[in-house]
Amino acid sequence: MSTETIEFQAEARQLMQLMIHSIYSNKDVFLRELVSNASDALDKLRLASYTDKDLDVDVSDLHVELVTDAQARTLTVRDNGIGMSREDVVGLIGTIARSGSAEMIAQLRAAKENGGDTSPEASAELIGQFGVGFYSSFMVADRVEMLTRRAGGDAGVRWESAGEGTYTVTDEPDAPQGTTITLHLKPVDAEDGLHDYADDGVVRGLVKRYSDFITWPIRMGEDTVNSRKALWSRPQSDVTAEEYTEFYRHVSHDWQDPLETIRLSAEGTFEYQALLFLPSHPPMDLFMRDARRGVQLYVRRVFIMDDCEALVPEYLRFVKGVVDAADLSLNVSREILQQDRQIQLIRKRLVKKVLSTIRTMMDADAEKYATFWDGMGRAVKEGLLSDGDNRQAILDLCSFAGTHDPEKPTALRDYVDRMPEGQDAIYYATGDSRAALEGSPHMEAFRAKGYEVLLLTDPVDEVWVDMVPEFAGTPLASIAKGDVDLGGDDLDEETKQGFDGLLTWLGETLADEVKEVRLSHRLTTSAACLVGDPGDLTPTLEKMYRAMGQEPPKVKRILELNPQSPLVLALNRAHTERPGDEELRGLARLLHGTALLAEGGDLPDPAAFAAALAAQLERSLTA
Repeated sequence: MSTETIEFQAEARQLMQLMIHSIYSNKDVFLRELVSNASDALDKLRLASYTDKDLDVDVSDLHVELVTDAQARTLTVRDNGIGMSREDVVGLIGTIARSGSAEMIAQLRAAKENGGDTSPEASAELIGQFGVGFYSSFMVADRVEMLTRRAGGDAGVRWESAGEGTYTVTDEPDAPQGTTITLHLKPVDAEDGLHDYADDGVVRGLVKRYSDFITWPIRMGEDTVNSRKALWSRPQSDVTAEEYTEFYRHVSHDWQDPLETIRLSAEGTFEYQALLFLPSHPPMDLFMRDARRGVQLYVRRVFIMDDCEALVPEYLRFVKGVVDAADLSLNVSREILQQDRQIQLIRKRLVKKVLSTIRTMMDADAEKYATFWDGMGRAVKEGLLSDGDNRQAILDLCSFAGTHDPEKPTALRDYVDRMPEGQDAIYYATGDSRAALEGSPHMEAFRAKGYEVLLLTDPVDEVWVDMVPEFAGTPLASIAKGDVDLGGDDLDEETKQGFDGLLTWLGETLADEVKEVRLSHRLTTSAACLVGDPGDLTPTLEKMYRAMGQEPPKVKRILELNPQSPLVLALNRAHTERPGDEELRGLARLLHGTALLAEGGDLPDPAAFAAALAAQLERSLTA
């Protein structure tokens, strides 16, 4: 019988040390995590027995067993599920096999050492979302033993660790199928949140509180201590808010309450039941590239898979819960699900129900909606790009910052209701920050007319606005694109003719930078601004491409001049008097550079611009 001592992966070792030293204040969570893992192992074995006809296993009495020993001060959690091989143990228990684990560790360490959020909710949410709840055993145990054998395997393995830098792995030829975890418990310490987990009554109470809905029997001695009733199949009136909360925590690995619970079912040509939840805060991996998403899929109460992506679009990846379908094959794969007609119909119903729930929340509970939108709004707006069928419904439940109320975002229907007579479009501006947009020259005429402008600063805003032309029949229009006509502000012909020479000369002088120079309707105080044609990349979008390592095509913008600006009037006179003066060419480039900075663009040669500005200032001061 060979024994091997192996070092933990660095992240796993750091995580265990953080947990051992009390980043959780509620130690009871460990049992919920271990029972959930055992339940998952039973689900996977039953599914394997359906899909692999060569797998010789007994699935007649699948269950979880809890055994306490007050004298030895141990608690054992045993299941006869799928089990693990030696390779599984080293790969799954010895490491945190997920990208982003280093970020998780950094957040946990910051929470503990730098005065961050050290609440049990924050810690449990971080840990649970990375699927490493097994490590919570070390909060209550000085030593943990695990005996496991994979279903269909010839030999088992014993794993043991005190939660320090190493663990041992020993071959166990006679290990039974499944996994047995034995915790050698720390002394009871009420001040440290350590209850007597070797006491039958304590353990029974924790099972009833956290794991009552597990569909597999959880046994202590001859008794089954959980009700085993699937919440989604029980009448809604028979399920308490506490039961929904604990089930949500089970499927999401979150420790906070859900923000909203959603139930729906269908009968007829295809039948299913669904129990979904909206979280009260954004999952930590919400914007990570390889984040898990989707809901659990069951077929006639038989677990099929976690994270069924085919049922939930990516922009609703924060939705957690279960779907139990009646007519799918038990031998179904992720690839088949993508093409399955029933799955597509269920997905459509789920999406519409989630969107309508958010829309109802928007009207019925402003505080709850604000909590949701602050956390998940950026993800929802991705649906404006990917879900054309529901685009208007998504747009109707969005809210945006704007100039109407600096403290409160607005819905588009409220914006339309406030539009004064004569305004025929919903105006918006995109950029890096609210402050930059409010100070933009493009805002001047809209502010003077009293027209409200939406201030869109999320990266996704730069993309969806070009794909959404209108809301409920009212067009959306960028204040920085096109030839804005706000009505009643047309320049007289004499004014236009007086600038013809300047406009032509500036167009020739700046031909490499701008496509056109024209007089502006949108400026009231600034001398100049740059605007794009509809469909042009914005400066912010150009920066996003460069940040991703892609060089966007060069976009020439339109330079607009304010004919009432003293600077523009002076430049016009100077050009009339000395049209070939080289100094005026330098002033033209300075004018273009300041307009480029004002719109959020990047100067092609900042050093040259700074030198030219310094030289011009020197000439002004010494004239």
